[in-house]
Amino acid sequence: MQQNDFILLAEYNTTTEAEMAKSILSCAGIHSHIDDEYMTTLYPGVVRARLMVPKDDYKQAKMLLRLRD
Repeated sequence: MQQNDFILLAEYNTTTEAEMAKSILSCAGIHSHIDDEYMTTLYPGVVRARLMVPKDDYKQAKMLLRLRD
């Protein structure tokens, strides 16, 4: 899967928050990755962690994260 096959699912203030959401998706079999992961750690509150998912999994991933809230 190429980088451009992924779209933004959610943004988080910390990498920890993004990792928690990524874990939920992983348990459901949805591959995801965090853009700006290291920049978020270096510049907390300035750069947000962006959780990216495959386009085809967007709707299911969004629903799973809504259930979490």
